Amino acid sequence: MAVSTPHRGGQVDFSTGDVRRGILDVAAPMLVAQVLNLLYNIVDRIYIGKIPGEGTLALAGLGLCFPIVTLVTAFANLFGVGGAPLCSIARGQKDEKTAGKIMTNAYFMLLLCGVVLTVVGLVFHKPVLYLFGASDDTYRYAADYLTIYLLGTVFVMTSLGLNPYINSQGFARIGMLTVLLGAAANILLDPLLIYVCGLGARGAAIATVISQGLSAVWVLRFLTGPKTELRLVVRGFRPDWACIRRITALGTSSFVMSFTDSLVQVACNATLRTFGGDLYISVMTVINSVRQIAQTPVMALTDGASPVISYNYGARNVPRVRKAIRFMTQLGFGYTMLIWGLISLFPSAFIMIFNHEPDLLAAAVPSLHIYFFGFVMMAFQFSGQSVFKSLNKAKMAIFFSLLRKAFIVVPLTLLLPHVAGLGVNGVFLAEPISNFIGGLACYITMRCTVMPELKAMEIQEASR
Repeated sequence: MAVSTPHRGGQVDFSTGDVRRGILDVAAPMLVAQVLNLLYNIVDRIYIGKIPGEGTLALAGLGLCFPIVTLVTAFANLFGVGGAPLCSIARGQKDEKTAGKIMTNAYFMLLLCGVVLTVVGLVFHKPVLYLFGASDDTYRYAADYLTIYLLGTVFVMTSLGLNPYINSQGFARIGMLTVLLGAAANILLDPLLIYVCGLGARGAAIATVISQGLSAVWVLRFLTGPKTELRLVVRGFRPDWACIRRITALGTSSFVMSFTDSLVQVACNATLRTFGGDLYISVMTVINSVRQIAQTPVMALTDGASPVISYNYGARNVPRVRKAIRFMTQLGFGYTMLIWGLISLFPSAFIMIFNHEPDLLAAAVPSLHIYFFGFVMMAFQFSGQSVFKSLNKAKMAIFFSLLRKAFIVVPLTLLLPHVAGLGVNGVFLAEPISNFIGGLACYITMRCTVMPELKAMEIQEASR
């Protein structure tokens, strides 16, 4: 059996060899990278949730910061995930100059947005946190964490936003090491600063900022060094607004997905504050953490398939595009079915990663069962979304991002607690309903629109 051809520095050639092996060669390091990336916040929640006597309230405080942290991620995705497929398509067309220009303009926007988000966040964080559901008891924990985290926004934007450009060149292992460096530093610094130095939530934030700073330095060193194919050159740079518009148009899909995640978190926290109080904000913080862990492998799979699909679409190699889509969907379905089964059988084990308090455990177990019902449908959402993004079909990608979160989850989160006495259960029920409706709609639409296009492209290539 043929295999993907490794190039220098562990680079994967997207144009040759077995498609499945090529996807896995990219996805495996990306999976490790994304798991490690989770550790930036997950480890914070684990340590903070177990602070004696105040873990539950502190956990709720961190949960209130989620929407803002997610918003920062959304802007990083706007220019990172938005530009990387365009780079892959340009490389597939052997247009290295355009690919390099895309990356440089993306970096400019990452820096600009990072500075703006830092200033706005520091000025308005107090009213925003209370708007998001903070109480007087949880505000101090949220403020301690957020005000320090925001100081590292430029680091976050640089590391998260530029790493996709390393992966788009086939250097998935380098991309993995980017995150490994920061995650390792965070794991080491968290207990030191939280417990030994007694800094609590502030210590967790300081550890995260330092870690993201190290990751940012690593990314910049690689992209300006001799091993990269697309070198980041900022000397004499002038923004190309037409190029930025192209990046933004495609990246809007990923931005909307992350932004609507933030919107959902706000709606959930505010509604839970009314119907369940601070305890259920802590429960949602834990469940969101479990969801992030559970969906990371399928996200890595679809992200790993994306450059393979984009490159071969640009090269008009239709059979490899089809194989990549089929393999991505099948493996994603199998994984989500497995993880759904594990969470259904062992819910307490997942919850106790973050907190052992009996009251939280009693509230979280039934909520977890509701929230994860039909988790398998996420595979179809991610697969369909990834194909639209990879083929530069920005409008479709944006629509289905909005459909699942903004048009289904948010209204249901606000409405269902008032229906038939559902209360807090209504908040958790909104997620599985959106997975079924949004996941199926996205995947079926992708099959009905993309596959005929690929067939027509194949016929056209055969007639030449």
